[in-house]
Amino acid sequence: MKQLVFLIPVFFSLSTFAQIDRVEPPFWWSDMHESSLQIMFYGKDIALYEVSASKEVVVENVLRTENSNYVFITIQTKDLSAGSYTFNFSKKGSKGFTKAYDLKERRAGSAFRKGFDASDAMYLIMPDRFANGNPDNDSSEKMVEKADRTNLGGRHGGDLQGVINNLDYLEDLGITTLWSTPLLEDNDKAYSYHTYAQSDVYNIDPRYGSNEDYKRLAAEMHSRDMKLVMDYVTNHWGAEHWMIKDLPTYDWIHQFPGYANSNYRMTTQYDPNRSQRDWKYCVEGWFVSTMPDLNQSNPLVLNYLTQNAIWWIEYADLDGYRVDTYSYNDKEGIAKWTKSIMDEYPNFNIVGEVWMHDQSQISYWQKDSPIGAIQSYNSNLPSVMDFTLHDAITSIFNEDNASWDKGMVKAYENFVNDFLYADIDNLLVFAGNHDTDRINHIYNGDVEKYKMAMTLVLTTRGIPQLYYGDEIGMQGNKAEKGDGDIRRDFPGGWKGDENNAFTEAGRTQDQEAYHSFTKKLLNYRKDKEVLHFGKLLQFLPENNVYVYFRYNENERVMVVINNNPEAQELELSRFSEGLDGSTSGKDIITGEQVNLNNSLNIKGKSSLIVELK
Repeated sequence: MKQLVFLIPVFFSLSTFAQIDRVEPPFWWSDMHESSLQIMFYGKDIALYEVSASKEVVVENVLRTENSNYVFITIQTKDLSAGSYTFNFSKKGSKGFTKAYDLKERRAGSAFRKGFDASDAMYLIMPDRFANGNPDNDSSEKMVEKADRTNLGGRHGGDLQGVINNLDYLEDLGITTLWSTPLLEDNDKAYSYHTYAQSDVYNIDPRYGSNEDYKRLAAEMHSRDMKLVMDYVTNHWGAEHWMIKDLPTYDWIHQFPGYANSNYRMTTQYDPNRSQRDWKYCVEGWFVSTMPDLNQSNPLVLNYLTQNAIWWIEYADLDGYRVDTYSYNDKEGIAKWTKSIMDEYPNFNIVGEVWMHDQSQISYWQKDSPIGAIQSYNSNLPSVMDFTLHDAITSIFNEDNASWDKGMVKAYENFVNDFLYADIDNLLVFAGNHDTDRINHIYNGDVEKYKMAMTLVLTTRGIPQLYYGDEIGMQGNKAEKGDGDIRRDFPGGWKGDENNAFTEAGRTQDQEAYHSFTKKLLNYRKDKEVLHFGKLLQFLPENNVYVYFRYNENERVMVVINNNPEAQELELSRFSEGLDGSTSGKDIITGEQVNLNNSLNIKGKSSLIVELK
């Protein structure tokens, strides 16, 4: 396998005139909780210059690395008001220069912004595949890969304007929160549309729009009482990142030297019997050869990532983060990163991708986990993704014949393990995402199976997340056709599309069958606190029929999922604990009255959601 070795320049000329090419963060804010700010100045041999600042500015530290093109200056902002401050660079025998740096006023109440929670319904999009609102930015002179919609793995032209243009659609559907896969610059030569191999983490990729467009998206969403979640990548950057091409320090990234791939065995993070080698190749190995692995145990790297994350929250007015490959990071470093953000924004929310298949192993990564506590570890991460429930959903509804471990008992057994989590309301619940086979492919376009899956996702505990296009029956086969097939273009997002699924008139009959059910359930859920934070009471499935209740002091909702192909009659006395004396209710999909006196009939392969009276 080809070895990549990154060379650090160590020779320089004292006569070279320094020029500032980059300043990061490009500006900051006054009155932040963390008052120390580390500013990175980058330019040819800039480290050879002495640095001073405006008299009001207390310079706490000036750090130079083995690369003379960097200098890291830490200042104290506690007593600084919003305004412009000056840094002076001087050196004997060379002309000095200055650089202005701005501190801005924070938005009112910025520190106490409220993140997403179980009262929300999250919608995940791949922006390149959602809608093309501005064809003029499909390609960019600055970026290598150009638009080619005929290429399943290429750039298709979806952008921020396309998202803004279709917020009415999302709001009408009942969505309250939008999670977009990364939007920051990715200058890979191919497959750059997913944007997880970032080349600049302070700028939106110009093929999506601009930083101002991203701010505008957030503002448009907030005007509708909707929330925006950014997909943040702490584990790696792309090989085309400008800093990777001129590393501040050799250990900014993990080197072996050069490249070694991760073994992907995240269990080595807490395995008491692990070998050090196996741990190293999981945590320090690169996710893929084009994604250099960042070293979060390096304080410079960790602080850079922390300030960048806070910068985007403050700049774009974000409501949450979804953190990619969370459990591949140095676990002590990522815990500090997470805590720094939550200290700055105590009501914020961050959900981490912990793609594991055991509840105790997933729980380990949630804040205040009783499992993590066994090893005295606390990630400080409020939310994790419920991958074990996802695993169950991908097979349950194809299992018509229940057995000890087949059918609806898989859902029941998933929730049995809720005692392992510190906060079951703060789990992200989903049937699919941009990395998994489309749920409607798994269920071969059977809308009734989709309805059962969505009934479970949208009425159980946790934060429900939908993947764009599932609500109109979109399919995709990752195993046979790759990632591009599960990330198809949303029909109607491009001028000239024959089918416009963004409108009722433009949807096919089949698409409308999916959409109308999803819309009805999402909009019902939106105002139902009992489905947000109510307790969960479940009953052992019988004959492949799963019954559970969500309840609080004021309301009760009964959910019945009949995964049996045959109609079933339920003897309701068995569920008296959940019914709590109710003898009738309303079917929230049809609006019809439901008699709950003695027995309840439910047709095969269907679900029923009853608001009890």
